[in-house]
Amino acid sequence: MTSIQLCPCGSGQTYRRCCRPFHKGTAAPTPEILMRSRYSAFVLGLTSYLKDSWHNSTRPSDLTLTDNPQWLKLEVLAAAMTDHTGTVHFKAHYQEGGAMGCLEERSNFVREHGRWYYVDGEIL
Repeated sequence: MTSIQLCPCGSGQTYRRCCRPFHKGTAAPTPEILMRSRYSAFVLGLTSYLKDSWHNSTRPSDLTLTDNPQWLKLEVLAAAMTDHTGTVHFKAHYQEGGAMGCLEERSNFVREHGRWYYVDGEIL
C-alpha cells in the first residue's frame, strides 16, 4: 500500500497520516484508534502488529491470516474509555467466497504502561 492511498480504517485520511504510525510503533492514544489500526492490520496482513497490540493474557500463541476474508469497510458504532479500560462497538464488512458478511463485535481494551491493548471481544 502506498502512503498516499486512503487508510483502510475508513477515517478518510491517508494511510501514512492515519494507521501507519501505529503500525510502525507509535502508541495509539485511544481504544478506538487502536481498534481502527488493528482493522487496517487485518486488511494489510500485518500479523506482527496484531500480536503486539493484543494483551498478553489473551494473545494467541500463533496467529495466521491464511483464512482472512477480504475486508471491505469498517463502521465504528460506539466507543468509550476510562483511564485504563475501553470498549469499541463496531461492524466490519467483508467478502468471502463470493458472499458478503458482517462481523459485529464489542471489543474490550486495557491500557498498561501507556499503551492500549486489545483484550477480547463479544461477537454480537
